[in-house]
Amino acid sequence: MLAFIIRRLIYGFFVLFGVLTLVFFIFNILPGDPARMMLGQRADQDAIDEINRELGLDKSILYQYALYLNDLSPVSYHSSNALDGSFYEGSKYGGSTFFQADAFSLVVKAPYLRKSYQSKKDVSSILFESLPETAVLALASIAIASILGILLGVLSALYQDRWVDKILLLLATSGMALPSFFVGIIFAWLFGYVWSDWTGLNMSGSLYEVDDLGRGEYVNWSNLVLPALTLGIRPLSVVLQLSRNSMLEVLSMDYVRTARAKGLTTRSTLFNHALKNALNPVVTTISGMFASLMAGAVFVEIIFSWKGIGWEIVNALEKYDLPIVMGAVLIIAVIFVVVNILVDIFYGVLDPRVRV
Repeated sequence: MLAFIIRRLIYGFFVLFGVLTLVFFIFNILPGDPARMMLGQRADQDAIDEINRELGLDKSILYQYALYLNDLSPVSYHSSNALDGSFYEGSKYGGSTFFQADAFSLVVKAPYLRKSYQSKKDVSSILFESLPETAVLALASIAIASILGILLGVLSALYQDRWVDKILLLLATSGMALPSFFVGIIFAWLFGYVWSDWTGLNMSGSLYEVDDLGRGEYVNWSNLVLPALTLGIRPLSVVLQLSRNSMLEVLSMDYVRTARAKGLTTRSTLFNHALKNALNPVVTTISGMFASLMAGAVFVEIIFSWKGIGWEIVNALEKYDLPIVMGAVLIIAVIFVVVNILVDIFYGVLDPRVRV
């Protein structure tokens, strides 16, 4: 088991290394001048050159890549060379030096995602402020998809080829075919505008809002309903079909037929013998979907003005604030890899054949 976990961790490390390499080179070949974005269009050349030296943009692309890896590494190298001192200033990391020599030092720190071109704030602080809202939205969506998807999938399997089954399959197919941004616009218009007097919902709004009466910030859970439903429709459709197919496969097995032949009730056969075995592939799929929802909430957050990571990504792209975009992509990649590794380990504990 330990060897299996180590293999998954090594695999996850190489995936993340590949992602950050692609992110760096893709965003560094895009046209644009970060120094001018930070200083404004009327900045003089001396100030622009100073910013480029501070960011390491006057160096070769490979040298910049090495600096980027140094920023992200939990153990960073700091040169004592005066030419590099401005960029390798350890104080910007907030780490602690554990090895000091005449020419260099090694610093233990958290990964440094650099600073925003526009606000000059640390990218990590910007993204971690918005991460909880995206996490809440993804959790609510996957909860809706899991509970309703499994229940409707079991119901569809029990009434196979009847009108209930056909209607549920039609709805599931429609849910997978409709794009999230289209569903979001329709939901916002219908439930947040046309029927708002009955639903009490708003067309847009975030989890945290500021009270107009000056009582400060408060949590508005009603704003979560429409974006969570919108984001959860596609995974709900997938879980419904997967639950139905898995349940039909389990119900056709010999041990289920034997349980029925012994006189067990349909309810006892379903819950004590069939359901727990049918849910194994469903649970694995749901776990992977959660990581995907963390990354796929961009359109939904924009439509409903939900101030999560997707909202920050779009705003950063509009302002050419590349450090925020790069940091957001890396955080999403880390979440995706960590969740999948945990799912693999959990599945390896349940089924020893996976470890082979």
